[in-house]
Amino acid sequence: MITSGQNSKIKLVRALLGRARERRELSAFVAEGVRLVEEAANSNWQFQFALYSDDLSERGIKLIKRLQKRKIDVEQVESRLLQSLSETETPQGVLAVLQLTQLPIPNSLDFILIPDQIRDPGNLGTLLRTAAATGVQAVLLPPETTDAFAPKVVRAAMGAHFRLPIHAMKWDEIEQISKSANVQVFLADMEGTSCWGTDLRQPLALIIGGEAEGASEKARKLANGQVSIPMVGKMESLNAAVAGSVLMFEVVRQRG
Repeated sequence: MITSGQNSKIKLVRALLGRARERRELSAFVAEGVRLVEEAANSNWQFQFALYSDDLSERGIKLIKRLQKRKIDVEQVESRLLQSLSETETPQGVLAVLQLTQLPIPNSLDFILIPDQIRDPGNLGTLLRTAAATGVQAVLLPPETTDAFAPKVVRAAMGAHFRLPIHAMKWDEIEQISKSANVQVFLADMEGTSCWGTDLRQPLALIIGGEAEGASEKARKLANGQVSIPMVGKMESLNAAVAGSVLMFEVVRQRG
């Protein structure tokens, strides 16, 4: 049993939880909670190791036994020590350090999400979760968008990372992929054409701008169309996660 905060695994988890640079350099990230670790196991994701405490639920105990059967490195940690690593109000007593692997972008694309300057981890995680639910084939993350493998993003995405290609890219790379896929690039904008009156059945990329400043200048240059969400109430706007979710499900609705 691990009882010291100086243990190498504990120190690694702290580093991965705290810094995007460590996640990039070590090609690893942390998934916390029974459901997320289950999702990783169900997706046959590569584990470096898993840690658990003795206050696991019955479902959590079954998960640990399953990981052990797969010969994954699993180690028990003193309960208070594991809780000190948790960023949730109600820790579930299990976390895993996973390989930071990017799923390949499909050769044929007709639905791309581009979250531009989304800095709130909860918003980005929600967008990723919705993207996975609506059949988005790839998420391209421009500069100035928060790290998709940060702990709060991973929690909010609820397993989307294990089934969705998520790639951080420069704008020229995003432009190249968009042109190669021959997609119409739509920017979500209040001044755009109503999404109800826009043909979203065609191959497309959807840009969702950031919470504070909206879309960047480079995003606006890439877009060749703008789309808006009709609002009959007296609200100026929706937040990025809600707006992006509405538009992605409108794509699903139109495509039938």
